[in-house]
Amino acid sequence: MIVPSLTRVFVRDLCLFGYHGVLPEENRIGQRFIVDLEIRADLSGAIAGDDYQQAVCYGTLCDIASKIVTGSPLALIETVAGRIAETVLSRLDRVETVRVHVRKPSAPVPYPVSETAVTVEQVRAHEVAFSLGANLGEREAVLSAAVDRLSLLDGVEIDAVSSFYDSAPWGGVEQPPFVNICATGRATLSPHALLRACKTIESDLGRQPGLRWGARAVDIDLLSYGTKTISDRVLTLPHAHLFERAFVLEPLAEIAPGHVIGGRRVSEALAVLPRSRGDVIRRAADGRPDAPEEPRSE
Repeated sequence: MIVPSLTRVFVRDLCLFGYHGVLPEENRIGQRFIVDLEIRADLSGAIAGDDYQQAVCYGTLCDIASKIVTGSPLALIETVAGRIAETVLSRLDRVETVRVHVRKPSAPVPYPVSETAVTVEQVRAHEVAFSLGANLGEREAVLSAAVDRLSLLDGVEIDAVSSFYDSAPWGGVEQPPFVNICATGRATLSPHALLRACKTIESDLGRQPGLRWGARAVDIDLLSYGTKTISDRVLTLPHAHLFERAFVLEPLAEIAPGHVIGGRRVSEALAVLPRSRGDVIRRAADGRPDAPEEPRSE
């Protein structure tokens, strides 16, 4: 598997005049600030097609830095650099990482220094959603452990976890019923790195290779990764069967009803999904199944 590498783009020695500093004189008189920017982005489309529309414009990077440095006074150049980095990530969707170095050559310190400077680095965090299921062993304990393991990964933060749901097996293979949950959060890991981490957690928690859609100790599916679409031998995003599975949409709608995946809102996708009575049942707070709802009409 060959994943396109990220391209580095630099802007160096951008000299701007601003009024930032702790001292009143700095806010009144002003001084020079010198900014270096470095971004990393997937520019494979721009490179392959010589397409400016898929590139990251140097001028836009300069415009972002200029607006902040020449704008309202701030006390700290750390804040100046941080706001530049935040704005780059918010405005330029292709950028995955940004590094901003702000130099202050005329800092008012009583020592012979050539300059003072700070560097701020930020990484884009993508919204992610997971579906987890198990129908062998201590199902609830294993699912909870799987979420804990996801939470401990460097570059992953889990924000919400659904209730437990009991569901019938899916895929036409005779086997015990499942317990399912969903989790949502943010990740700075790449999609394929996140997939590898999920497979490692599955293995560590006892999953063995077996029949597709068969019984398993634990299953962790990456449902979505921001707005990214991927289709290769090992990973499809959004998940290929996401909108066909009540045992995914029910717990996902509990914690992220307004989340949009592949152009569809989770709650709306659940509302039009053909259902049968009792196909997926949410556990109450005491762990007992809630009464099954009547199936939704198509």
